[in-house]
Amino acid sequence: MRILISGGRVIDPASGVDEIADVLIEDGIVQSAKCKVQSDSTSHFSLLTSHCIDASGKLVVPGLIDMHVHLREPGHEYKETIQSGCAAAAAGGFTAVCAMPNTHPVNDNRQITEYILNKAKDAGLSRVYPVGAISKGLSGERLSEYGELKDAGVLAISDDGKPVINSRLMRRAMEYAKAFDLLIISHCEDLELATGGVMNEGALATQMGLAGIPNAVESIMVMRDIALCELTGARLHIAHVSTAESVRAIREAKKRGCPVTAETAPHYFMLTEDAVTGYNTHAKMNPPLRSEKDREAIREGLADGTIDAIVTDHAPHSLLEKDTEFDAAANGIIGLETSLGLSLKLVEQGVLSLNTLIEKMSINPARILGVPMGLTVGNPADITIIDPDMAWTVNSEKFRSLSRNTPFNGWELKGQAVYTIVGGKICTT
Repeated sequence: MRILISGGRVIDPASGVDEIADVLIEDGIVQSAKCKVQSDSTSHFSLLTSHCIDASGKLVVPGLIDMHVHLREPGHEYKETIQSGCAAAAAGGFTAVCAMPNTHPVNDNRQITEYILNKAKDAGLSRVYPVGAISKGLSGERLSEYGELKDAGVLAISDDGKPVINSRLMRRAMEYAKAFDLLIISHCEDLELATGGVMNEGALATQMGLAGIPNAVESIMVMRDIALCELTGARLHIAHVSTAESVRAIREAKKRGCPVTAETAPHYFMLTEDAVTGYNTHAKMNPPLRSEKDREAIREGLADGTIDAIVTDHAPHSLLEKDTEFDAAANGIIGLETSLGLSLKLVEQGVLSLNTLIEKMSINPARILGVPMGLTVGNPADITIIDPDMAWTVNSEKFRSLSRNTPFNGWELKGQAVYTIVGGKICTT
């Protein structure tokens, strides 16, 4: 099948392209990303193509990649399935997502990895890159078989949802992962220091009568894992960064040449702890929403390159798990269908350039994961077409996700994916 995407603003930070151009796709592969079709030859190209997309006024960018998603299958299909999660991803402009391993059973073996990949193939939408567990059953006691997991198709390992408390085990995990060239994605949390906490520690938590979680819960473990990264030389990726102290530690580690990368999510650069006011369980997450000072530090970290990637930490939950008292409510929000619109606000507000935003939502995640990136000729045709001027209102009832737990309901956003193309297949319009 041939597809011609004509007249769009093609932005590919990987190759330095930012110009009005045409993109030609054939048999799922990018054939040309700068094929400027003249008016007298457009009809000729149209005759040769199975599908023509007029991208005038649109952005044509390398497919967006979300490095941090909970698809919930196997085990919690009432929250999300691989089919519904991939549909939500495609609707949000994501051509690929990384599926975290805290499923039931845990993805700590070949069988679960292959199950996830087969389900994703059946869905036929966004690509799914499974993340294997650092430890068997996420127990933090015994390492999973990394060679088996990589052979099955895992690109990274993580105990996300739980920290690896045992420093010796984390060291061994890094050494083992380095041997197989696997990325370690670290959930940084000191569980003892966090005990009982349900929101950011501070005056608001005191006023609301809720137990707080101090910034040090995250930053202590960030600093520990950076130290272990420097000791072992393994590739380390810090998940869902939320605090100023973490940003500072990562920035300093990078200056020393440490092979560390980091991610954050839109809720950490768009919201503060104030969103919890009224005991809003849709604003309850882990790590919690922090102070305005932390939010500004996250934005600065994105701007100066300390934070490499924007992810969603898409965490679907049922109504029953959120419609309860704050202390008992589940942590997490969905984000696949709001991430792009929220992240484009960083461009509108002058925090990031459009090119830098595409780097953080596409090129950098691909580079960190070691998968093809950019619109280079010969690469798989994973492409997102964005209407930057499309105004829309967040309405979770219209989401493809099975869950509705978002604090952004009713927000007015501008910018939305209008086509998500995966391997040359149009997955959504």
